[in-house]
Amino acid sequence: MFQIRDLRHAYDGADVLQIRDWLAEQGEHWLVLGPSGSGKTTLLHILAGILKPSFGDVLVSGQRLTRMKARELDRFRGRHVGIVLQQLHLVDSLTVRDNVAIAQYFSRVERNAGRVNEVLADLGLADRADAFPHELSFGQQQRVAVARAVVNRPTLLLADEPTSNLDDERCAQTLDLLETQAKACRATLVIATHDQRIHSRFGNQYVLPRRQ
Repeated sequence: MFQIRDLRHAYDGADVLQIRDWLAEQGEHWLVLGPSGSGKTTLLHILAGILKPSFGDVLVSGQRLTRMKARELDRFRGRHVGIVLQQLHLVDSLTVRDNVAIAQYFSRVERNAGRVNEVLADLGLADRADAFPHELSFGQQQRVAVARAVVNRPTLLLADEPTSNLDDERCAQTLDLLETQAKACRATLVIATHDQRIHSRFGNQYVLPRRQ
């Protein structure tokens, strides 16, 4: 589903991420582990096509991201990649329904209100579709962010530190949510974290070393 080969990324001349070779198959669930500063967020941004690496190849769904132009990357990301960031970035002035539908707009896919309603129902948000983000609990806001990430049925679902600020119960609920939605889309799931509580839950793990 994706492959990384001889990847290196540097800021101000110093390497912040190095990956020799990593292959993930369609539908696999992976945990990316590493301490703060090891390059986890950088890696997710590279996989999403938000950031181009300094060197190396990144292939997602058969497409070489490192050779695509910015407009092509935007279109590809919208149709094939869902991402849940640490900061949820919900639009305060939009309802829950519109916060999810905006993913269809930016990816330039055909607007599908039925799909938006389907995802909201799956995530237990049907009765909050007309609410605004400030009217929701944090858990509900997080579910809206996940709904937005999966509404276009991505082949790759990425989540950056989704459990680090949650108690044990919400941590388990968040992982259940991400895994369930990834399976529903048959997407490859990659979760980046330094949360020690969830290591045993994932058989597939990629460990990033601490950068010196």
